[in-house]
Amino acid sequence: MTYSFTKMQGCGNDYLYFNCFDQPVEHPEQLSVTLSDRHFGVGGDGIVLIGPSAAADAQMRMFNADGSEGNMCGNAIRCVGKYLYDRGIVKKEVLTVETKSGVKSLALHLKDGQVDTVTVQMGKAVLYPPEIPVRIDKPIVVGEPVRIGSAEYAVTCVSMGNPHCVVFCEDPYTVDLPRLGPEFENHPLFPQRVNTEFVQVNSPSLLTMRVWERGSGETWACGTGACAAAVAAVLNGHCDQNEDIAVKLRGGTLTIRYTDEQVYMTGPARVVFEGVVSL
Repeated sequence: MTYSFTKMQGCGNDYLYFNCFDQPVEHPEQLSVTLSDRHFGVGGDGIVLIGPSAAADAQMRMFNADGSEGNMCGNAIRCVGKYLYDRGIVKKEVLTVETKSGVKSLALHLKDGQVDTVTVQMGKAVLYPPEIPVRIDKPIVVGEPVRIGSAEYAVTCVSMGNPHCVVFCEDPYTVDLPRLGPEFENHPLFPQRVNTEFVQVNSPSLLTMRVWERGSGETWACGTGACAAAVAAVLNGHCDQNEDIAVKLRGGTLTIRYTDEQVYMTGPARVVFEGVVSL
């Protein structure tokens, strides 16, 4: 079986994108495991399938590097918008994409006739613990002390289509993320596992973040995680609602705005290269 793909990245969060309007992709779970390997495959945080939708202009399905299917990826959906527009599949500057966490609206910002950055309406932040899900019997989980491994952490839990656990710290780059990430991800508090963000508050308008994504490990960026970090920063009194918050990640910076009804995320989308793989 031979597949054509496009490698794209948003702030260093890189996936392999497959045009399923033209070619069906079989066994995407195994394909993601095989191709995501950075030594024996192409290398990436997973794969994304772009195809037709009855509910939106297009549909995206994303699979993590371990083959598990994710509900939503903020960096990937920006790249989907660029893919659809630049290739003339959906030639609209405002378009919709169906995901496992619902239909998202994208506003495309052009430069020299191609998509440069994208603003995504990420939906409403979910704070009710059973819907995140997190096994804490509170109406909302904000700065809640919990024991993970050998230490206690103050956690704030948010769903942006994916479950997130946000921990504020002095410097995320001193955190032993390869050790702590799996401890959070697989803790019994999180029945569907969890993405974990370690966040430094630099100012009321700037956060610095590292992220451990369930199914992928540490990634250079996480769009839903940046949204969760901004929401958590507002809930903990570090930042203001209805204001732009820059979230600095390993791979770049995303701009997040948290409102009662919507979380908006703006960031870049880039093509890395085109390829063909035979399996």
